Amino acid sequence: MIANRLFCRAVTATPQEEYAVFQGASKLTLDPKGRISMPTRHRDQLVTGCDGRLTVTRHPDGCLLVYPRPRWEAKREELAVLPYAARALQRLLLGNAIDLELDTAGRLLIPNGLREDARLTREATLIGMGAHFELWDPELLRQNEERDLANGLPEAAAGFSF
Repeated sequence: MIANRLFCRAVTATPQEEYAVFQGASKLTLDPKGRISMPTRHRDQLVTGCDGRLTVTRHPDGCLLVYPRPRWEAKREELAVLPYAARALQRLLLGNAIDLELDTAGRLLIPNGLREDARLTREATLIGMGAHFELWDPELLRQNEERDLANGLPEAAAGFSF
């Protein structure tokens, strides 16, 4: 085990299963085939925790979600039982989900359709969001962050203290 590693328990995890908490932002470059190199600090945890098996799908904000497969499987179950009124969200997340694996060099091939949907061309920003990652076009991320900061903290975060 890696020293100073942070862990959290996945929804479906047994007491013996632990998963890393992902945090921080990484600037990445997509190669000509559409692959990103997973940062080493995350790669080791992904290989150990889920054999490098990931699921990538779209997010309503315009980025891509990257889940370790065991966490995605729990999330997929939550999505599948949503009421009919949530059909658009199910269609977006489940309908665009694709199972992928890190290659032996620690790279992840992002399918062309998902790259286009997220406006990923050459540069990308990978953000650790605790149990999963968001993969953003840097300019779209900047625009979203500026808009969100201008709107202030949402009511749901009103009790949060820095």
